[in-house]
Amino acid sequence: MMSTDWNPLLRAEFDKPYWHALQSFVASEREQHAVYPAHADVFAALHHTPFADTKVVVLGQDPYHGPRQAHGLCFSVQRGVATPPSLANIFKELQADVGMPIPSHGNLARWAQRGVLLLNTTLTVRAAQAGSHQGKGWETFTDEVIRVANSKPFVVFVLWGAQARKKKSLIDVSRHAVVESAHPSPLSAHQGFTGSRPFSQINAALRAAGLSDIDWALD
Repeated sequence: MMSTDWNPLLRAEFDKPYWHALQSFVASEREQHAVYPAHADVFAALHHTPFADTKVVVLGQDPYHGPRQAHGLCFSVQRGVATPPSLANIFKELQADVGMPIPSHGNLARWAQRGVLLLNTTLTVRAAQAGSHQGKGWETFTDEVIRVANSKPFVVFVLWGAQARKKKSLIDVSRHAVVESAHPSPLSAHQGFTGSRPFSQINAALRAAGLSDIDWALD
């Protein structure tokens, strides 16, 4: 199912009762409704960013629930799809922070390939119904992904918004860096995301730990 170096680190989860119940639930949902992302993209974050290469973890919540948007990376949309409002605010902050031009598309796969794990805490959603797959077991699995990432010597964890910040309890903050603020959603960006300069904070923390910067360019 997951042909990445995350697989042996997470394999014990696949034998637990919650996992079987979760997979049955998702399969049933797919039989009756449109579910995003496509089955092949559910674990895209773990495929794009191997454990060995993970330097940054960005936590999202739900996949996007509109057609053709979600493809398994939090905040990211497929090329040719309009940039959602939260991602538009992320791009505005990227420009203000490090002078990067606003990207021409919203596909963040290049960040993922450079060591930024773009992890939603819930990995599937029913079309047009935000939050519809929350509380079904995905959070148990993604909490374990966070714990495994926490086992590395150093990672920058990026927690945007109240839901992501709840995961701070899973992180050894004495060893890792945490970049946190309000969520980039238009409803909350003005409460502390705008002007927070997360991208330069991330790279400063990586440099301080003796690791290379993330190249944030997407075009």
